[in-house]
Amino acid sequence: MEITGNYTQFSYFILSAYLDTGLLKYLYFMVVMVVFILICCTNVLLIVVICVNRSLHEPLYLFLCSLFVNELFGSTGLFPFLLVQILSDIHTVSVLFCFIQVFWVYSYATIELLTLTIMAYDRYLAICCPLQYNTQMTPNKITMLIVMMWLLPFLVCLIPISLSIPLKLCENFIHEVYCNNYNIVKLACSDTTANNIYDLFGATVVLFGPVALILFSYMKILKVCFSGSKQTRQKAVSTCTPHLASLLNFCFGCFFETLQIRFDMTHVPIILRIFLSLYFLTCQPLFNPVLYGLNMTKIRILCKSMLFHKT
Repeated sequence: MEITGNYTQFSYFILSAYLDTGLLKYLYFMVVMVVFILICCTNVLLIVVICVNRSLHEPLYLFLCSLFVNELFGSTGLFPFLLVQILSDIHTVSVLFCFIQVFWVYSYATIELLTLTIMAYDRYLAICCPLQYNTQMTPNKITMLIVMMWLLPFLVCLIPISLSIPLKLCENFIHEVYCNNYNIVKLACSDTTANNIYDLFGATVVLFGPVALILFSYMKILKVCFSGSKQTRQKAVSTCTPHLASLLNFCFGCFFETLQIRFDMTHVPIILRIFLSLYFLTCQPLFNPVLYGLNMTKIRILCKSMLFHKT
């Protein structure tokens, strides 16, 4: 820690949301470890099932595979860190690692939303334009969409971090169990106008753009369902229900996290605050494999075949 002018250059942050739980920390460690193992096993299983079975090399399943890879990506950016912090008596994190974690978590959330948006677009083409589906969803286009949904978030998330790194900080207490860019910006003594403008612009583009496209897709799907045959409605329900459930779960998690960082939640019990702040990073990676594995017949049958060695 160095003092430069009127500001202090901190080399670490203190995560003040962790509780002194005594021996209970070993119970929390085991619970988090079990959740992490479940997330890894279920997502890896579904990735392998989709990759090794050529019958699943269709646009919908390739996008699902990308979704499951992202769940692993987001989980590995959080759970090992949580496990170390739970057992540690001093809850500090270096400034460098804190910004790496911010980039990791923000990239995960952006990739998740873009993937769900592209999946909604895919369902729109399959249900509303079935005759043009194969000409619209070509291998080149699928590759381009997958590359875009991974590269674009990395570029978008680098900007707020590059704006936050030069900030002069008045203190180094982050009232969370992991690093969050907004909480770092709140610690600044220097001007944060550029950070606030970009946060507003980024939220508008990254959030409202995909949400608008999802709403448009489902409005078209509903229109076709109401005017189409019973078979069309059944197809729409079977393929769209898991996607809608996943989307709503993710949106609820993001809403909980926004409440945490934007408003004063000190009146809420700290255990509940911790759970809400971790919801979209824990429940979404655990929820998606179960949801798609149970609801999509092809995946369910092939998973059983792989696990129990049936042909």
